[in-house]
Amino acid sequence: MNKDILKLAIPNILTNLTVPLLGMVDMHLMGYQDSSVFMGAVALGGVIFNFVYWGFAFLRMSLSGMAAQAFGRNNTTEMAMMLFRGLFLALSAGLLLLLLQKGVVGLSLQILEGSPEVKKLAADYFYVRIWAAPLAISLMVINGWFLGMQNAIYPMIISITINIVNILSSFFFVKVMNMKVEGVALGSVVANGIGFSLSIILFMRKYRHILREFNIKEVLNKSGLLGFLDVSGDIFLRTLCIIVVFTFFTSKSAGTSDLILAANSALLQFLFLFSYFLDGFAYAAEALVGKFTGGKNITEIKRTVRYLFGWGIAFALIFVAIYGGFGKNILFLFTNQPEVIKEASIYLPWLILLPVTGFSSYIWDGIYIGATASRLMRNTMLLATIVFFSIFYSLKSSLANHALWLSMNCFMLGRGLFQTFFYSKLNIFKQ
Repeated sequence: MNKDILKLAIPNILTNLTVPLLGMVDMHLMGYQDSSVFMGAVALGGVIFNFVYWGFAFLRMSLSGMAAQAFGRNNTTEMAMMLFRGLFLALSAGLLLLLLQKGVVGLSLQILEGSPEVKKLAADYFYVRIWAAPLAISLMVINGWFLGMQNAIYPMIISITINIVNILSSFFFVKVMNMKVEGVALGSVVANGIGFSLSIILFMRKYRHILREFNIKEVLNKSGLLGFLDVSGDIFLRTLCIIVVFTFFTSKSAGTSDLILAANSALLQFLFLFSYFLDGFAYAAEALVGKFTGGKNITEIKRTVRYLFGWGIAFALIFVAIYGGFGKNILFLFTNQPEVIKEASIYLPWLILLPVTGFSSYIWDGIYIGATASRLMRNTMLLATIVFFSIFYSLKSSLANHALWLSMNCFMLGRGLFQTFFYSKLNIFKQ
């Protein structure tokens, strides 16, 4: 079992590690400008894209579990329909976002807190990066489908390529072309274009036979789309809760001061680094639990869960040690501004604690997605979100920014505890 888990987890870990690296590079490029407003602008612009991209991440998550179950049943037609319906929805959503871009950024910046200068720069960032939306959302679907096919290598190749190109492009546009926030945004556009082209090449190399199953009437079949959207809708609401929490976190940071926004944005990279690492095991859970659910193999599902939690606990302890021993040194990767480093250091202990409070939520997410237990997943996330806001509003007046970080830790812990409680109620145990 460990071999099967690592076969899927390691490529995804390597893939995911390039994602926070990209965020770190963007923070580095903006953190070494002459003002903290550039860091804040990229952070605020990134929050808007959390709405845009995380909002459509439900397509990847619902598709990977459903495709894995079709793989477990060895149903080629069903595998194909999962991909084609997902791409139809992704491209439609991406084109709609392009049409509505002014409304999206205008409404977002009205809701979000921040100084006028930060908001103006965030809008500049958005108007460039939004042109990658159709490709970026489609890539979520394609990578989710590859994972459902038990293929973690192709998503790794695609994601690493995208992030390397993004990093190099951003450095070129910022350092050579003397661009600011527009430079890191344009780097994302270039990288997604190359990544989408690569995904098509890889698909044609191994899965060309799937094209024989293409039937536009079946793709647009009402019952088929509604069945896909039924699972996707619950996962969308679950994802929306995460978006609301992280958006609220960044917005409240911006509303406090540009300095707090810059400090919290740097510290969030610690969370993202850990989460993308643990997501490697979550993706392994999606693929394996989905396959065993499709094959109705309850014994292997339970065995997979036990082994996944063993890995999760081990890496949580490793990250506690890394953040505890080298946290202040890591901050220098994001900025050389003494006031930002000093402020971030005050709240660093919350990040040292976070791997322990958060690891189980990532493992459970993969298990629930693989089992397509979307309704229970939605409910546990709603409960955890209530915990987040309850704690913040109870303590904000006395703890200030500490209340945000305490609430974030309780949010992560609550997700894991609620999912642990509902585990025995999954439909896979009622078959």
